[in-house]
Amino acid sequence: MAEEPTGKEFRAAMRAFVGNCSILTVGDGDEASGLVVTSAISLSADPPLLLACVNRTASAHPLLVKYGRFGWSSLGAGHQAVAERFSGFGGVKGAARYEGAEWETAVTGARMLVGAPAAFDCTVEEMIDRATHTILIGRVRAVRTTPGAGALVYWNGGYRALAE
Repeated sequence: MAEEPTGKEFRAAMRAFVGNCSILTVGDGDEASGLVVTSAISLSADPPLLLACVNRTASAHPLLVKYGRFGWSSLGAGHQAVAERFSGFGGVKGAARYEGAEWETAVTGARMLVGAPAAFDCTVEEMIDRATHTILIGRVRAVRTTPGAGALVYWNGGYRALAE
């Protein structure tokens, strides 16, 4: 039987996939945090559900359990700096990740990025642990869109802006 690929080999192969960059925002005040995800997909339109995979070591993970709500903002062509802050570039952590961007709330109080191509206000529907990650399923409570915002994608280890 052939050996399974190592984690390093698997991650290198996954760089060939193009991922839409989104940020998950969770928590309030000094407890605010968030992260960049490229695993964001639609799960269902009726009811409206989204799905993402979140590493259980992420600072946002326990906040998803505690608060039970989160914002999900797709990143536009001009949002690379937001992606870098929420990726922790330069050691940026917690509430400092929100600096330099404009935020709004809708139904649950979770923050959504103003100017995002698509932003969703969600409650946690279910969290399923598998290996190192949790499969997060969110129930969409409100939607905001910004036509013409383009997209920010992640491919081959770097961000790429797609303008309309």
